[in-house]
Amino acid sequence: MRLRDEVRQAVSALSASPGGADRAAGPHGTTSDLTIDETLLLHSAGWEPVDLVYGVSWWSIPWGVWQWTTGEVQEASAAFTGAVDHAAKLLRQSCEQAGASGVLGVDVGLRVSSHHVSLELTGTAVRRTDARSHHFEFVSDLSARDFVLLTRAGWWPLGLAAGASFVIAPRRTAREWAAQQGQNVELPNLTQALYLARERAMERMQRSGATMKAEGIVAVKLREGKASSSMRVIQFVAIGTGVHLRTAAHRSIAPEMVVPLDERVRLFEVKSLRSAGGE
Repeated sequence: MRLRDEVRQAVSALSASPGGADRAAGPHGTTSDLTIDETLLLHSAGWEPVDLVYGVSWWSIPWGVWQWTTGEVQEASAAFTGAVDHAAKLLRQSCEQAGASGVLGVDVGLRVSSHHVSLELTGTAVRRTDARSHHFEFVSDLSARDFVLLTRAGWWPLGLAAGASFVIAPRRTAREWAAQQGQNVELPNLTQALYLARERAMERMQRSGATMKAEGIVAVKLREGKASSSMRVIQFVAIGTGVHLRTAAHRSIAPEMVVPLDERVRLFEVKSLRSAGGE
């Protein structure tokens, strides 16, 4: 078989829907990164894992935008937004091809370089166990445990809400540099750059949630600090799950005490206590 034919065969295998004839024929195996406890909890709530799904996107950043700019690098922030939207779209397509209704436990892999932003979304596709047909409902970075608690309380995940900002801090003047040498003082240019990045990233994440008509964003994960080897490039990234209230009102959940049976008990000798007490 020629190389071209092998490539075509591989692409055809990747694009084939796992929910096709083989799945309809009988029982099938599942692949997920959920723990055993999470899998059993999902089944108790009427859901089951189906398959691992994946979405990735690379967005370019114009050359030279990091060089002489002060303030936010709009091109890098826009590249992050584009990468999130495209990767989430591919993740949804992968979920639908697997015959699932949603994605849980999405792990976000983000890399920012001078020329591009790459984003990887990996999660477990899940579906209802009592439904004959499955339509897409949500993408979420919630764990299976959080998902079950959330839905029992009447709330429902919608999708990933994300926002990012990349800011280049102003350079210090020669006088400021000389005055700060050998002193333990704040660097206000870096502090102000981080505040600016935070405000704009949070605004964009909230705007992303409003676009999907979410009533709130939960399980927000933050990533802040320098974005490259240069101390002047500051980043702030915020990603969470947009949720909305599906029932007429929030339902309270009565907590239950759960004690794990494999808890390690720290043993000690009575003699050690006596010696510590001076007896």
